[in-house]
Amino acid sequence: MKKRACFSFRPRPGDPEQQRAWEILQTVPEGKKTAFVAGAILRSREEEALEQTLRRVLREELRTVSIHPSAGEETVPGQMLDFLAGL
Repeated sequence: MKKRACFSFRPRPGDPEQQRAWEILQTVPEGKKTAFVAGAILRSREEEALEQTLRRVLREELRTVSIHPSAGEETVPGQMLDFLAGL
């Protein structure tokens, strides 16, 4: 017979992020914490995958776009273009 995996979460007292996670976990009813943690992990992975896909698509699209201001139009600040290029 296979042993069930066991996971223990002991937040570090000096870590505000872990303390906040512990506070959130304490609001979850007993018997539902495992499902809550599993769902949070899976949603996190899905969000990461979506973010990576969006970044890839934006990079590909930005390669084909050239911005040329017309007379009288405001130009896009260089910092904004640098930010978009960094994506």
